[in-house]
Amino acid sequence: MKKAIKEVLAAVTTGVMLISVTACGGSGGSTGSSNDKTLNLLVEGGGPAEKVARSSAAEFAKQTGYKLKIDTSPYSGLYDKLKAETDSGKATHDLAVIDVLWFSALSKGLSSLDGVLSPAEKNDLMPQLAQGGTLNGKLLGIPTWTNSKILLYRKDLFENESNRQAFKAQYGYELQVPTSWKEYRDAAKFFTKDGNYGTAVVGQTGADSVTGWLEFATQAGAKNLVLGKNNKPDLQSKPYSDALQYMQNLVKDGSVPSDYLSLGTSEISNMFNQGKLAMQLTWGHFYLASAKELGDKVGAAPMIGGSAGIGAIPGPWYEVLLKNSKKQDIAKKYLKFMYGKNEGYMKELGVAARRSVFKKYENNPQYAHIKALEATLTAKQTQNRPATRLWAQIESETLSPMVQKVFKGANAKEELKAAQQSIESLLMD
Repeated sequence: MKKAIKEVLAAVTTGVMLISVTACGGSGGSTGSSNDKTLNLLVEGGGPAEKVARSSAAEFAKQTGYKLKIDTSPYSGLYDKLKAETDSGKATHDLAVIDVLWFSALSKGLSSLDGVLSPAEKNDLMPQLAQGGTLNGKLLGIPTWTNSKILLYRKDLFENESNRQAFKAQYGYELQVPTSWKEYRDAAKFFTKDGNYGTAVVGQTGADSVTGWLEFATQAGAKNLVLGKNNKPDLQSKPYSDALQYMQNLVKDGSVPSDYLSLGTSEISNMFNQGKLAMQLTWGHFYLASAKELGDKVGAAPMIGGSAGIGAIPGPWYEVLLKNSKKQDIAKKYLKFMYGKNEGYMKELGVAARRSVFKKYENNPQYAHIKALEATLTAKQTQNRPATRLWAQIESETLSPMVQKVFKGANAKEELKAAQQSIESLLMD
């Protein structure tokens, strides 16, 4: 999700960037006197969290008398800064906006937010959000937005009558926007011609390549991803090998660019926007950038489905309260206030956290990706990644290299067996 956000925000103006830089540095701390009317917030610089916080700060100050001081950091340093702060037990900041993947590692330094939202407010959250922000039975984060991969495709190519006739002659059924693995693979092969490709895969080492594989695994029936019900790895079950084999087949078909090992989510999006790809499975909010480049040539559809149906991996972010903040009560009021400002994330990023916000925008033609996101996020096989403090290590040291090896031709089942043994050893340590 990190690169996805940066891609859509690449057009941030120099002026805004200068504001972000100015906000960095001296935070003023959160340990001042009781007369200190400042709340200190840490966010990713230039991201939607910073923009929404800035746009609503004056209203919060008017209501409460508390000024919001915003400290920013690049994504790459945001986690490190918070980890050092929570480990030290010193509250430099009162609040922060974090990636869902960081909860396990930061949890001991975060306050419980149970009771901040009413039952009705929690019910207005999109699926998986309350669960994703809950650890050991305690709600530790108020969702800011959620996201998932969906299918973006070239409407003009799929609606072209010559293409439709040629596809039916070759494959024996009507060309349509893919909903299944077979349809997606066939369309990818069909549109690979004249120097362009049907689709692409994330072959670049990193989180997105693992996410892409796990999404296919959920579609093939995987549950309790990677670690299984008893927190034990179960990578040798059929859905995981089926997913890896399917991805390998896309590569073997020649339906993806030959330099796939160097492609990340942003690079693939650029290729799609330049007309070099017929389809891509990408984060929903990328639709806004694609529509800006391609106009009505781009369409959005739910994530494709496998034998178990549609499935994806959500990419939510949350606002959290640091346990060592001296301003717990007013900080919780701020979290409640920001829940009411959730529409701001839809305007800035194209996604939000509340069902009511999604509903408000689902028929807006400028947000044609919203219905596809709703269908994907509410699908029965859509599920969160494992809530374990070791996930980053498992992902980077074991799973990402494994996916890349299979892309290059390694046997999927053998690589999954080795990966399971590696994860078992890590868990024992």
